[in-house]
Amino acid sequence: MKDLNLRKLVLEELEFQPDINAANIGVTVEDGVVTLSGHVSNYAQKIAAERTVKAIKGVRALAEEIEVRLNKGEGTADDTIANRALKILAWSSDANVDAIKVTVRHGRITLEGEVDWQYQKEVMEHAVWRLSGVVGVDNLITLRPRVNVADIQRSIEDALKRSAEVDASHIRVKVNGDVVRLEGKVHLLRERQIVERAAWSVPGVRKVDDYLLIA
Repeated sequence: MKDLNLRKLVLEELEFQPDINAANIGVTVEDGVVTLSGHVSNYAQKIAAERTVKAIKGVRALAEEIEVRLNKGEGTADDTIANRALKILAWSSDANVDAIKVTVRHGRITLEGEVDWQYQKEVMEHAVWRLSGVVGVDNLITLRPRVNVADIQRSIEDALKRSAEVDASHIRVKVNGDVVRLEGKVHLLRERQIVERAAWSVPGVRKVDDYLLIA
């Protein structure tokens, strides 16, 4: 797809999404690499814009440079954001939130600590996205090492075969201890994310190296 056509497609899709105000978002495309610039009024819109573009066919990579500029009067004190973050984490996650440290500086949340599963790490990050006053989230939560590691490679391959959104025959999974290496080809950035998520969902995986190509 030509860059000009892809840019038009990205702009149309951003404007179509009801949870994104695309009026102040700029889009440039070069060799299938999309760069988003400009600003939005909250962090949730920034994430929504990124997810929307990654799901568009023809996008090979994404450079996301959108700023979060809160509307006048919407700023929230850091200590208030931190208290709200702790409460929403306790409500939304099944992990032990006492082991999670929340730091807020100028509206940017940093999450630190350990959990047992990758999905718990993701749930905690997603939970604080929509808090008023948040301009960014740094998720530094790590996974606790697991002693009894099952057949990681087979578990990942079986998960990919069950997925209706990826072609498992074009994906190679290599495992070295608790580190997974993904190789092969996918058609969309979204498919690449699905494969990564399948790898992270297997108990014992500490690191995923993604070498998948978009073709």
